Amino acid sequence: MLTAQTYHSHSQGTPTGSVKLDYEARFLRRKVLTLTDGNRLLVDLPKTTSLDHGGVLITEDGAEISVIAAPEALLEVTAPDLTRIAWHVGNRHTPCQIEKNRLLIQPDHVIAEMLTLLGAEVTEVTEPFTPEGGAYGHGRTHGHAH
Repeated sequence: MLTAQTYHSHSQGTPTGSVKLDYEARFLRRKVLTLTDGNRLLVDLPKTTSLDHGGVLITEDGAEISVIAAPEALLEVTAPDLTRIAWHVGNRHTPCQIEKNRLLIQPDHVIAEMLTLLGAEVTEVTEPFTPEGGAYGHGRTHGHAH
């Protein structure tokens, strides 16, 4: 089985394989993954890491395996005043993919109801999820420690 102990946020060459993972599965330290071609890869990183869409895992022989954000169930949020809605989502520390005319968040009926009451339209969609990483570092951030 191939082993990857290194991760880079972007490719240095041409990937020889790929793995599709949803948002939760892209947060890992040690795990066996099944590549899109059916081969298996042991990921054994030095610390828990948030793998970004477009990042690469580097195998022991130097090959690159690209990380692809898999489609997953999400909520699409639109509103006349999307900036105000985005503030409320961020105030709840909810992972959010921010686009010009919409927000994407993970399903949460309480947040969806709150956003609807604030005038947003909330629709279920299935798409890849690549939320913002936060102000305190790349990828997922936890807390406000510097």
